[in-house]
Amino acid sequence: MDVAVISMLIAPLILFVIFVAPIWVILHYRSRNKISEGMSQEDAERVRDLAHQAERMRDRIRTLENLLDAEHSNWRQNDRG
Repeated sequence: MDVAVISMLIAPLILFVIFVAPIWVILHYRSRNKISEGMSQEDAERVRDLAHQAERMRDRIRTLENLLDAEHSNWRQNDRG
């Protein structure tokens, strides 16, 4: 190979090793540590809140379905068209 071609390949490799690789390694292990820590207290509280909202929504849907069943007993078949 020509010396110019080798130098064109070595320059980006050196820049990668000096600048990109260390940042990449640091960010990689930082994200792994965050994953291993588990859920924060705030995240756990948010999950509980979302679960409570989902239960309330389920109850509302059941109530609406019961009302529709009482007023229009065949509404489920009409919906499937």
